[in-house]
Amino acid sequence: MEDMKRILDQLDFLESAVPGLSGRLDRSRIATAGHSFGGQTAGNLLGLRVLNPETKKEEDLSDSRIKAGVLFATAGQGGDSLTPFAAEKMPHLNVSFEHMTKPTLVVVGDQDDTPNKYQLTVRGPDWMTDSYFLSPGAESLLTLFGAEHSLGGIAGYEVKETTDENPERVALIQKVTWAYLRHVLDIEQTNWSAVKQTLSETTHSIGRIESK
Repeated sequence: MEDMKRILDQLDFLESAVPGLSGRLDRSRIATAGHSFGGQTAGNLLGLRVLNPETKKEEDLSDSRIKAGVLFATAGQGGDSLTPFAAEKMPHLNVSFEHMTKPTLVVVGDQDDTPNKYQLTVRGPDWMTDSYFLSPGAESLLTLFGAEHSLGGIAGYEVKETTDENPERVALIQKVTWAYLRHVLDIEQTNWSAVKQTLSETTHSIGRIESK
């Protein structure tokens, strides 16, 4: 988490160090995105809080510089949703979404069995939707039909953890997330409206989108 914040702290240095980047960073439009436990890191920056197992208090790790986010296949709530193994070995999964107020798009696969495979939750793939249903900031949920934890290969088609290679699914994710971020960061609205209408009003073989 501190690494992420340090990057933001050093934006001036990074901008000056990369040829052609100078003058192109808009510090008023910073978004975060992450997959799996990387999604929990992104969620922390957006306001997701983790219960400290020692103090029994929720830690606020958010950063006001972050304006919006996208969470891909991110773990759900803790408590009764966790297996005894996860409750003992992974206390960082005891999270609260009620303070995650920044605009967020949640992306999940309806065949994501990774949480069960690694004994993280007693629930099924719906566990990954908690960040949408339990946080006030999450505006939309993209559910991908047939997608497993890699969501078709967003980390790379040939990487070992990709079990459901699907370029068409990845292309849809790119289209939806790009349109959402341009919308929520107030760059343009047309593409997001079109994407929502297409996925919510028609039968789509890849996925559906719903919004609060």
